[in-house]
Amino acid sequence: MRVEFRTLDAFYELESEDVFAKCRPFSSYLQALKNEGSYPYRRTLLTPCANRVVIRDPLTSKPKEMVMMASNNYLGLTTHPKVIEAGRRALEEYGTGSGGVPLLSGTYELHRALERRIARFKGCEDAVVFPTGYSTNVGCINALIRPKDIAINDRLNHASLIDGCRLSRGTLRIFRHNDMESLRRVLEYAKGRFAGKLIIVDGVFSMDGDIARLPEIISLARQYGARVMVDEAHATGVIGKNGRGTPEHFNLEGQVDIVAGTLSKALGGLGGFVASSQEVVDYVRFYARAYMFSTSLPPVVAASVLAAIDVIEEEPERRARLHDNIGYMLKHLKALGFNTGNTETAIVPLIIGDDAKVKDLTLDLHQAGIYVNPVFYPAVPKGTARIRLSLMATHTKQDLDQALDALETLGRKHGII
Repeated sequence: MRVEFRTLDAFYELESEDVFAKCRPFSSYLQALKNEGSYPYRRTLLTPCANRVVIRDPLTSKPKEMVMMASNNYLGLTTHPKVIEAGRRALEEYGTGSGGVPLLSGTYELHRALERRIARFKGCEDAVVFPTGYSTNVGCINALIRPKDIAINDRLNHASLIDGCRLSRGTLRIFRHNDMESLRRVLEYAKGRFAGKLIIVDGVFSMDGDIARLPEIISLARQYGARVMVDEAHATGVIGKNGRGTPEHFNLEGQVDIVAGTLSKALGGLGGFVASSQEVVDYVRFYARAYMFSTSLPPVVAASVLAAIDVIEEEPERRARLHDNIGYMLKHLKALGFNTGNTETAIVPLIIGDDAKVKDLTLDLHQAGIYVNPVFYPAVPKGTARIRLSLMATHTKQDLDQALDALETLGRKHGII
């Protein structure tokens, strides 16, 4: 009997005197998916994350080679020889971990060098490095937003930005995605009601691949006395003439109040950063609890990310290859009839809407050797379930054509195109 597909919200609000009660039906549901061979998560990689990977196939328990179309390793830097060598040297010199929190015993010269390097790369006075991208956004927003302040978020912002606002003691308001009139209405509402105002947007939106309308956002912020924070997680290394992200893409470097992001995507490492004025960075260091109470990045990671930034600046051909791959895939996917939304970047959504079709297509693509990510509510709004493709500079034309051939055959099979 086929297991009925259910999204995570189905198990979220099951009331009981036992806080574990909600876990039991969810665990049973996951096991039923696994027994049916319909479980698309935690497929274990046996090789480095590259354009092609070998996984432990959960259906057969045997190794299986797949075209990796689900990685944030946009420039392929996790396996770049210079990045690996920098990490190896740091590992031999400093060991595996930092041994302390950054304000006390956990700051190494490599951390200071990385913060200076990020600040220069982002056109800011200083930067502070966090242990994860999620803690970066939660910590920064929590530090800055106070009870009388308002945080104004794009509806499609990453969960870490929304969570940071909810965990602060300020007010959270949402404006429609990339809708400047909606943003204006929220700013008008906030006028006179709140003290500080912070507009927060993704530079590149993580599920749709489109770009924030930063020039108009900055213009409105100045008009209403608000500050602007941009999360550059999926923009750093990917857009802008030199890969510096959304501000560079719009020729607005130095005009964004807070530039945040991760070190885990195009930079190929782990962690996150906040870049801003010296005053703001100093404040965040002492008031962001996610920074103060977390062990700092292992030196090996800091060294690897420093090398990755060098590669981004020294090898612009990688970014050029990535954009060639983006153009090639978008051209052919649209010709086949897939709905790719308004993406302009390495994130290519195949918006399907039907949860069951997304699940079935993902599993059939797995059988065909194409590794993709299914995305359902609440990660995306209801009715917009999708498969999210993530393109890499290291994808070959053979990789892309293999994925396109499988998508065409299976898209027709499931009545999607």
